[in-house]
Amino acid sequence: MRLILLQACAAVLIWGCFGAAAAQAPTPVPQETTVERQVRALANRDTQIGLYLNVLSDCTSGPLPTIRLVSPPTAGKVVVKSAKAKATNYKACLALEVPAYVAFYKAPAEFLGDDTLTLEVKYQGGRTEIQKITVKVSGPGGQQKI
Repeated sequence: MRLILLQACAAVLIWGCFGAAAAQAPTPVPQETTVERQVRALANRDTQIGLYLNVLSDCTSGPLPTIRLVSPPTAGKVVVKSAKAKATNYKACLALEVPAYVAFYKAPAEFLGDDTLTLEVKYQGGRTEIQKITVKVSGPGGQQKI
């Protein structure tokens, strides 16, 4: 490949080697971001820890992301369910209803304390989001509204 690139640079000296090298440059690596969040939960209860959807500019649904459990929680369990998300005044959309995935966390009845997990959410087009979630689990009466 280097030999071909050097020959192309010699043959197209008018364009310059930078033009030939730029034309053969690899595509950019998809963007990956990391998000850290905290969620409060009660022991032995399903608690929503994530809502994943894809709303296009014309207010219709795009392909849903893929979700992978990178590191599971030590005490609880995580499940993802299909759902329909309804929203009003979301971006330029006055009202919409689109398919979505909802992630839930559930700690065993005897567990109190912090539990952590990591989800990888891959969207169409190559964007990836790593979500590091800390779930603060309390007993009955321990959860306060914010």
